[in-house]
Amino acid sequence: MEIIIATISILGITAFVWTANRILPFYICPICAGVSGTWIWIVIGMFFGLLDAGSWSLVAALAMGGSVVGIAYQMEKYLSERCSPLLWKTLFIPTGFVLVYSILSRWMVGFWVSAPLLAIWLLSCWGRSRRNSAEDNKQIEMLKKKMKNCC
Repeated sequence: MEIIIATISILGITAFVWTANRILPFYICPICAGVSGTWIWIVIGMFFGLLDAGSWSLVAALAMGGSVVGIAYQMEKYLSERCSPLLWKTLFIPTGFVLVYSILSRWMVGFWVSAPLLAIWLLSCWGRSRRNSAEDNKQIEMLKKKMKNCC
């Protein structure tokens, strides 16, 4: 029953954010908001004893793991040229899983080790987008070709 409730929550939050994006001055990924919003309320409910951790932990773990992978793939767009996308995901995703596990199991050592490591991976690879650099280079080459034929 928990997975059905979580699925309905994901779909409901996704639909709400998709609709809200029409009036918001910024964009929020609807499915990202649906998944993360769902696991946030589940974790809060478990923390305060409103939801049985025994039956809700698996659902929360699935959604949190999906968020970790989604964040890694979204952040890949903003990696500096010096960072390998494969290395980034290889470091970020398992460390994120440790963080998620730490939160769900209340394992403080795991939390205090994995959270700073995630920050280090992020800060060490943050930079100008690879995609934008490639697109900029293509645009520059197109402009050069046009200028050759200009005069």
